[in-house]
Amino acid sequence: MMFGHQIAYRNVVSKYYHFRPEEMEQAFEDFVSILEENGYHPTGDMFFSILSDPTADEMTVEIFLPIEEDSIRKDIDEQVFFRSYFSIKPMVMTRVTENFDEQSQVKYWELVEYLQKNDLEQRTPIFVVYKKTQSGRTYVEMSVGVYI
Repeated sequence: MMFGHQIAYRNVVSKYYHFRPEEMEQAFEDFVSILEENGYHPTGDMFFSILSDPTADEMTVEIFLPIEEDSIRKDIDEQVFFRSYFSIKPMVMTRVTENFDEQSQVKYWELVEYLQKNDLEQRTPIFVVYKKTQSGRTYVEMSVGVYI
């Protein structure tokens, strides 16, 4: 666990999705296609927040993606939201480097347990950020905002 982590991006768009865990990839693809169809250009790591109980059969998430543009048009048919700046700190973070499906559940509960053991109050939902190393290997950062 790493305390003191933060998430910070400029010009972030987001959209809420409700789906079964096995449909997550389709939600990511749908979001990117909506942005591309409307002429927006992603510039950073896609991330999402888990807004529902992680053990439920269906998930509610908000998917985020930084874009090059500094605003979005109001005539988009989809419910896409824009923030000129997105920042959460401080956060507690852990990484998942392999067996993502299996280890994500384990790491989620480790975060919850860490907060309890250290008397930290959760301030945000769990955020999940997909990242790549310089060698191209994918890993996931899972983090949660806390009050200090």
